[in-house]
Order: sequence, then C-alpha cells, then structure tokens
Amino acid sequence: MQRRNRVDIVRADQIIIEPVLTEKTNLMKEGVRAKYAFRVHDSANKFEVMDAVYKLFSVKPESCNIVTVKAKTKTRRTRSGKTSGTVPQWKKAIVTLAKGDRISVFEGV
Repeated sequence: MQRRNRVDIVRADQIIIEPVLTEKTNLMKEGVRAKYAFRVHDSANKFEVMDAVYKLFSVKPESCNIVTVKAKTKTRRTRSGKTSGTVPQWKKAIVTLAKGDRISVFEGV
C-alpha cells in the first residue's frame, strides 16, 4: 500500500495558517467544550490538523471538522467601470478541545 503522493512534507506551523476570528467563533470558545476555528493548508486532513494543534498549543483536541469555504465573486466599481474577480476557496478547521482545556493565546491572558 503506497502513501499518498505529497510534494512536500508540511510542518505543524505550516498546516495552521491563521485563526478565524469572528463573532460566531468567539461564541464557540465560550462553551463547556471550547471550539476554535483555523484557516488550514489546502492539503491538510483532520489528523494532521489535530496533531498540529497539539504541537503548537499543547492542548488535547477531541475532534476536528473540516469545511471547504467556496470561492466568492467580488465586484468593485471604479472610474473606469466595473472590475470583478474571485476570492479563492480555502479550508477551515473547527477543532473541539477536551473539557476544561483552553488556548490561552486567544483568551487574552
């Protein structure tokens, strides 16, 4: 059985690109089981994301859901007329932590 052909081996700090900070994600952090949302590498899977969260933040993730955010079209009106383009699609991972665990970087501590 061959492993999936990858162009490069991705490190933990390359898998998680940035946190997604919105009103909805701030409300998800407040529950008994805290949930955090991250923008992740396009080829990352659930297990790689959970391993990266463990290595970067030293917390034990319970589960991970991955969503592909579809591309959006954007239109801008300028003097020379309308210009339109697309914002590329990206992957979002929602990571649920074990009960009582928190990532202190996002808590403002």
